[in-house]
Amino acid sequence: PALTRLSHYLLAHYQKGTRPVRDWRTTTNVAIDLMVYAILSVDEKNQVLTTYIWYRQHWTDEFLRWDPEQFDNLTQISLPVESIWVPDILINEFVDVGKSPHVPYVYVGHHGEVQNLKPIQVMTACSLDIYNFPFDVQNCSLTFTSWLHHIRDINLSLWRQPELVKFDRSVFMNQGEWELLYVLSHFQEFSVKSSDSYAEMKFYVVIRRRPLFYTVSLLLPSIFLMVMDIVGFYLPPNSGERVSFKITLLLGYSVFLIIVSDTLPATAVGTPLIGVYFVVCMALLVISLTETILIVRLVHKQDLQPHVPEWVKHLLLERAPVLLCIRDRKKLSQSRTQSSDISRQAENNDSTAKLNHCSCEDPRESEMVGGARPAPASARHAEGSPLMHGVLQEITAIRQFLEKREEFRDVAREWLQVGYVLDVLLFRAYLVAVLAYSITLGTLWSVWRDA
Repeated sequence: PALTRLSHYLLAHYQKGTRPVRDWRTTTNVAIDLMVYAILSVDEKNQVLTTYIWYRQHWTDEFLRWDPEQFDNLTQISLPVESIWVPDILINEFVDVGKSPHVPYVYVGHHGEVQNLKPIQVMTACSLDIYNFPFDVQNCSLTFTSWLHHIRDINLSLWRQPELVKFDRSVFMNQGEWELLYVLSHFQEFSVKSSDSYAEMKFYVVIRRRPLFYTVSLLLPSIFLMVMDIVGFYLPPNSGERVSFKITLLLGYSVFLIIVSDTLPATAVGTPLIGVYFVVCMALLVISLTETILIVRLVHKQDLQPHVPEWVKHLLLERAPVLLCIRDRKKLSQSRTQSSDISRQAENNDSTAKLNHCSCEDPRESEMVGGARPAPASARHAEGSPLMHGVLQEITAIRQFLEKREEFRDVAREWLQVGYVLDVLLFRAYLVAVLAYSITLGTLWSVWRDA
């Protein structure tokens, strides 16, 4: 009976269409509070943030007062929200009506204090910066203001202290993709085209993405493929397997980019840094394949190729091994010298054998050594001269062929040595570029994450 009498007493002559003050010059002060319950979704493409918040309002209604002694010491009562005056406080960033549960009642104290507590699913526009994805931190604002009443009619204030609001994560669901860092609050006045001022309370919800999933599914596979590309340089350049290995890596990386393209956030205003990272990695793989093709072309020089130019020998076979600290450069030079010595020795032996053979078959020398039977010796010499002449021609042709082949081998060996040295030089330059790029990217991500 006390609740019924009090409700009839308060609402019998209540005018909910009028601001509840006895003097129109009195300002209605509305204290608001905000607690973030969950981050439901972050739509980077449409720049929309969906959050679930617990929102509280507190104001004084001068027409909802009573004496508790007359109503069985009742100091608080719940009344239908449709039956009393409620301030028209909205969120400026609203883009869609969320699926918020309807709370039909408010609490009213005997001094006229009205408490309106309700959960709200908020879909608000937010300027999302995805450049640092997946180590990005987003700062989205929720601006509460009266849509119609200026500051002389309705003023806003903060229910609790700013420090309590900032680090209040007591009701936040901390198991999703996003982590709540803090909530900042700021009061300000604004006016439109020099008209009346309006009160405005801003809450800045600062959230940070948890990057573990994206690190495992995006960064680590890319890093593994780049490591395999670096390891592929240890394949011998003259084996013929390096080109196919590099092409397989490039094809695998292309398939990987197709798979992860749906995972990367897309906006019309910018590209995340990880997208640039993938493009640069693809470019590095292409450069690595180009370098491999160049080296294979050098080490597979065919016949009738010119000798290595002297300036190339000076730079790559003398200077570069010293600078690059190639350990087997002495062995290569020794083998090249030994092969040249062997070819010259074979040439001298062939010339000596030819001279000795001709001297032994000289008829005058035969006559001087033993002139007992000169006629048969000259006859045998006359008979064997065409045969010996043909044999000497065949031997000369074989010798020229061997000399030419040895020359081709020397040219191929020189180009092979140039290819090996150039391969080491390009590999170390490629490795330095990859390390510098990785360190720069990691430093930028670390600095931005800490900032």
